[in-house]
Amino acid sequence: MAMLFEEDIPKTPNDKTDFCLRHKIALWDVLAECDIEGASDSSIKNAVPNDLSIILNSADIKAVFCTGSTAGKLYKKFIEPKTGITAKPLSSTSPANAKMGLDALMEEYKIILEYI
Repeated sequence: MAMLFEEDIPKTPNDKTDFCLRHKIALWDVLAECDIEGASDSSIKNAVPNDLSIILNSADIKAVFCTGSTAGKLYKKFIEPKTGITAKPLSSTSPANAKMGLDALMEEYKIILEYI
């Protein structure tokens, strides 16, 4: 995200919060909790979705993006039916997503700039 805005990468939690606030970006996990083995999305069980109405009803949200196919599927299953808001899927930024280089991710993520 810092590269999209041509800024230095925020280092501390406060720097990251300031970055998001400055650019009017809200971050929220699709799931509040689940059972998962390590970082393996395919092992997710007992998923409990977050109540995104808290943020959707209190902020002027222009778009919702999901990073990674699992987040997109979980959003579509649990959140979209309640909100009626379709999320735009983006590729995962996880190092496990080695098939996409940084330049390709940057191109894909530029869509975010259209909503800010």
